[in-house]
Amino acid sequence: MNVSDFLDRHFRHFNARETLAAARSYRDFVGPDQGGQMMVTLAGAMSTGELGLSLAEMIRQGKVHAITCTAANLEEDIFNLVAHDEYRIVENWRALSAEDEVRLRDEGFNRVTDTCIPETVMRHIEHRLTDQWKQAASEGAQRMPCEFMFDLLRDEAFAEHYQVPRESSWVAAAMDAKIPVFVPGFEDSTLGNIYAARVVDGTVPNHSAVASGTAQMQQLIQWYRQASAEAPLGFFQIGGGIAGDFAVCVVPILIQDLQLDAPLWSYFCQISDAATSYGGYSGAVPNEKITWYKLSAESPKFMIQSDASIVAPLVFAYVLGW
Repeated sequence: MNVSDFLDRHFRHFNARETLAAARSYRDFVGPDQGGQMMVTLAGAMSTGELGLSLAEMIRQGKVHAITCTAANLEEDIFNLVAHDEYRIVENWRALSAEDEVRLRDEGFNRVTDTCIPETVMRHIEHRLTDQWKQAASEGAQRMPCEFMFDLLRDEAFAEHYQVPRESSWVAAAMDAKIPVFVPGFEDSTLGNIYAARVVDGTVPNHSAVASGTAQMQQLIQWYRQASAEAPLGFFQIGGGIAGDFAVCVVPILIQDLQLDAPLWSYFCQISDAATSYGGYSGAVPNEKITWYKLSAESPKFMIQSDASIVAPLVFAYVLGW
């Protein structure tokens, strides 16, 4: 029994039923009859959780047409690509004491739940990016955060450091497929912190090299207007936070702020472990987005309250027919 058949057979109620319904609707939405295009947004630590194993194939198979992610997810996909074998897994992470954490820190690791990222890979990537940043800042050439990573992937010398197959990298798949990758909040990441430090110490002359959030929003507006003229657009949100908030707002910008005609998102699904609460955006039910001109009353809407590291690969497997 493959994954899709297993879900069809066993996912009948509660969050399981919602997961299957969302997966079926996603599959149909990007299928030949509806011909929709899907924006996927990544929050949390999905790249460190190696979601690229399934997300990259979704991109290659034309099931994902744009990505909005946190800068941490952008960089951590590349970290994993070149330092996977140096990561450390801590199986009893819930039992770690403060002293255990200090020991990991002093050994050069940064922990994300059960996975510890070596500090050495951050310095490796910093060394390679600093010259790019300096050149762009000196020339006044503002670039999207993803473009710096794409340049790394084009470097044959960088490929010598791969510790997992390139096919496991969703960033590489996005570059190959030429789909847009929007990365708001660059400063909230390891490399964003390093960039700021290099400006402070004078290594990089100014902050202009990396496109700001508003500059990227302009790019998103242009993409949405062009893509929505060709096909209905859907929104598959993994987690909460800026990745989802930034991207979903493109429609109210078009309708309310630019006063242009624009279709609303035509499909919506969010995977989140946040409980529905007063004022809690990450736990807000999809219908709350109707008054904000983000979704229509008729758009298929799904809210899966579960662990995205479990649910997202299952949904992707169903869409891919695995």
